[in-house]
Amino acid sequence: MTQLTLTKTRLANGLWEGRITGTTARPDIEVTLHDRPVEGVGITETEESGAWALTIPVPPEAIADGIQTFLIADAASDVTLGHFTLIAGETDPDDLRGEVELLRAELDMLKRAFRRHCVETL
Repeated sequence: MTQLTLTKTRLANGLWEGRITGTTARPDIEVTLHDRPVEGVGITETEESGAWALTIPVPPEAIADGIQTFLIADAASDVTLGHFTLIAGETDPDDLRGEVELLRAELDMLKRAFRRHCVETL
């Protein structure tokens, strides 16, 4: 279980920005896209105690046709804090691909956590 809370601030100029609260220690945040880590994620302390600024650069390969879902997780507890989705190209307004992509990404994260749990309990 995690005490961290993630709040989106904005997405502009290829940079997703958010705010993490709930800890005075620097949080260990993992951002993945297609089950691969996103490079260049930044976490900086803010003037407010227990609040951290999170920046996630959108990699150029994520700007493509289709739906791209970024998962933001507390790496220490493997708990998903949030996500954001980029959609490009033509899509059907009733398209559920974004939700399915998010479910797939979260399932992959759960599989990793379960495998780690099995290894640790043996």
